[in-house]
Amino acid sequence: MKASCVGPAGARVLVAMGCVVLGCAGPVAPLRAQVPPPTVPVNSPVSTPEPTGSAVSSEAQRLYERARAHLVQIRTLLNGQGSQSSVGSGFVVAGGQRIVTNYHVVSQVALEPQRYRLTYSHVDGRQGQLQLLAVDVVHDLAVLAPVAGEQGAGSESPQEARVGLSFRPAGQVLQQGEHLFSLGNPLDVGFAVVEGTYNGLVERSHIPSIFFSGSLNPGMSGGPALDAQGRVIGVNVATRLDGQQVSFLVPGEHAVALLNRARKAAPVTAPMYAEITRQLMSYQADLAHRFLALTWRDGGHERYKVPVPQELFMRCWGSSSAADAKGLQYERSECGMNQGVFVGGFLQTGTVSTRHEIYDGRALGAWRFAHQMGASYANEGLGGGRHRTPARCAQRYVDAQGLPMRAVVCMSAYKKLPGLYDLTVLSMSVDSDQQGVLGRFDVRGVAHDNAMRLADSYLKGFGWTTSPSR
Repeated sequence: MKASCVGPAGARVLVAMGCVVLGCAGPVAPLRAQVPPPTVPVNSPVSTPEPTGSAVSSEAQRLYERARAHLVQIRTLLNGQGSQSSVGSGFVVAGGQRIVTNYHVVSQVALEPQRYRLTYSHVDGRQGQLQLLAVDVVHDLAVLAPVAGEQGAGSESPQEARVGLSFRPAGQVLQQGEHLFSLGNPLDVGFAVVEGTYNGLVERSHIPSIFFSGSLNPGMSGGPALDAQGRVIGVNVATRLDGQQVSFLVPGEHAVALLNRARKAAPVTAPMYAEITRQLMSYQADLAHRFLALTWRDGGHERYKVPVPQELFMRCWGSSSAADAKGLQYERSECGMNQGVFVGGFLQTGTVSTRHEIYDGRALGAWRFAHQMGASYANEGLGGGRHRTPARCAQRYVDAQGLPMRAVVCMSAYKKLPGLYDLTVLSMSVDSDQQGVLGRFDVRGVAHDNAMRLADSYLKGFGWTTSPSR
């Protein structure tokens, strides 16, 4: 599924796996083409639907007028020449002393504060400098503050400065279909309000996310989503690129928690890799614990037992060769998470995925079957590149509940996130010269001990459905 942020106008891909497409409501960086799955953040332009009404509803107009004093556009600039690198949205809280936005809107400053700086532009044209105080990479949030000595970024008067936007109390549960209003600066063309409805939390997602039926666009990332009383219920973060009126919000409770942590935080002056690593370590521990607590599902094949994960926070898709296909017959299954964790640039992590292919080559004969199955096994790509070390692999033959298999376990270390690795397990049965199963298991951003536990669990998921004929 491809996922892209509605953040800085130049939407970023948050996740890419399977066949669903999300788009970040993110910063407005130079717009770039969407990359194929499974990948990392890129900026993705999203077309704006034609308006369905003759004018903005009076309710939306009223809320916008009340909230406009506290809306800001956030720009990431290169130091020195001052050219714009990305643009997103944000909103003022805490009496003009704090601004909430998405992490991906300000990720360049978080990772390279000596190279980039932040500014805000108020809805009435006032501008100023910003400081980054704290981030929550897992929930894609950041807290900023105006540079000391400057007027509060969201205040039009001392009275309004003491108010700011407030959050809806956690005890007041939203109802399905409740009217919501998202605000931000889409595609760097001006501040706007988008009407939509609340549809609960996204199903089968490890990271909580609100399903919002409204048209978010790049540049709106970090803007607020309000209820009918003008209270913040969430933060704009992503939109589906393959659908209509399907967007996503970070629940407001996570922004409140980050604001509390940032209350006495000092401005960020050095790269935040250590803090980001700490957060990702906590995230991977929770993900691994939750995944290992689940049992593998039965793949339903008449010969092989294969490890298919529960779809509690993953989605699975299947395919097969045509019924009248001649030659190699196959069944394929792919399972993956819809959302991972965006770190920066083209670095995406925090996901689990599996794939298996069961082949029947009795119509080919042993030699041709061995050639095709071996070519498929050798065609698997591994880690490495800019953010990770080249993969180091170990191979051995294992007994998977009586099924003999060849297994290769590979790990690639993150260069700037010490203690985190990408795990890949490749497996191939060696029980027959005309039938077989190939499997692949990937975990992005996991500690070494959890990687070994996950690999062991995966290989133990293979076996026989029934006793072999020979």
